[in-house]
Amino acid sequence: MISHTKIILASFLLLMSTLACVTILGENLPETITPDSIVTNPPATLEEPKPEEALACPVITNQIMKTSTSGSADVKENLLDEEVSLVSYIVSKNEISDPVFEKVDKGLVSEQNDFATHQQVWHYFSALIPEEQRKMLAAYSIMTDGKGGTLAAVSQIESNAHRWGLEVDIADTANYYDLTFTLVHEFGHLLTLGPSQVPPDLAVFNNPDDNDIYLQAVSACPNYFPGEGCANPDSYINSFYNQFWATIHEEWNKINLEKDNKDYYDKLDAFYMKYQDQFVTDYAPTNPEEDIAEAWAFFVLGPKPADNSIADEKVLFFYQYPELVKLRTQILGNLCRVFPQK
Repeated sequence: MISHTKIILASFLLLMSTLACVTILGENLPETITPDSIVTNPPATLEEPKPEEALACPVITNQIMKTSTSGSADVKENLLDEEVSLVSYIVSKNEISDPVFEKVDKGLVSEQNDFATHQQVWHYFSALIPEEQRKMLAAYSIMTDGKGGTLAAVSQIESNAHRWGLEVDIADTANYYDLTFTLVHEFGHLLTLGPSQVPPDLAVFNNPDDNDIYLQAVSACPNYFPGEGCANPDSYINSFYNQFWATIHEEWNKINLEKDNKDYYDKLDAFYMKYQDQFVTDYAPTNPEEDIAEAWAFFVLGPKPADNSIADEKVLFFYQYPELVKLRTQILGNLCRVFPQK
C-alpha cells in the first residue's frame, strides 16, 4: 500500500484526507473473481458464528493475507490525474438508497451507472461487518482514480461530525482478496476513530482551515489526538499509541513535517526500514491511525502470531479485548459464508 496523504501535526489535517487507505493492484495477484458471484442480498441479520466456524475457510484467509503482503503495492496500472467522485448513496442499516450523481466525463458514465456493482460491494461490506458495528455510517460513495491507487477510504461526512462515510473505487473491486483486506482495514478506522472512541472536536470540525483552533485542541488534549478529536483515555487508539508510538512519535513527526513529497516518502521509507520489526506492512508507519488499522486487519484475517516482534505485539494487542475477539469471530464467520465463489 502507498499513501497519497500525510498527516502534519503542526498544520491542520484536512478532514477528508486523513484516512485514505490505498491498495495498488499488481501483476501477480490471484485470479480475480467477478462481482456476479457475490451474494447480492445477504440476510438482514446473520447468526453469530460458533468459534470453530471462524476457522472454516483458511484457504480464503490465507490467500487474502498473501495478497495483502505480496509487495504489489508499488505497481500502478492506469491512474487518472485525480480522484473523481461518481455517485453517493444514503446508508440505512443494510441498504443504500437515494443516489446522487456527479457530473462526469463520458468515459466514466458506465461505471457511474453500474448500480449492480455498487450494490454488490455494499452488500459484501454489510455482510462482513455486523450491523451494530457500523451504526455511524451514513453515506456510501463510489469514486475512481483509475486502475490501481486508492481502493477505499472512510471519513467523517461534511454535515455531521458523528457520522462517517465509506467510499470505494469501482475500478478496483473485481479482486475480492484485495477488496476484503481493504474493507476490514477501513472498518478498523471506524472501530478505532468512531465517536464512542474519539469524541469529535466540533471546533476543529466546523473550522477545517483554522490551524490555530486545531493546535489549541491538540494542546488541550491529555491523550492522543487523531484529526477527529481527543481520544478517550481508555480508547483503543490511545492505548495503542501509548504502547507502541510514544517513544518514536517525535522522530516520526519530524518526517511528517517534511514539505517535499519525495523527501517525505524517502524519509518515511527509511523510518520503516529502521523500525521494520515494529510494523506489519510498509504502509503501517504512515501514522498511528494507519498502523492500528493494518494491525487490526492482520488480527482479523491472520493467525495468532508468536510474539516474536513488536509487529506481533501490535496484532496481539487486540486479543486483550474480549469484545474484539468476539467481533473477529463474527467477521470471519461472515467472511466464510459470503466470500464469492466461482
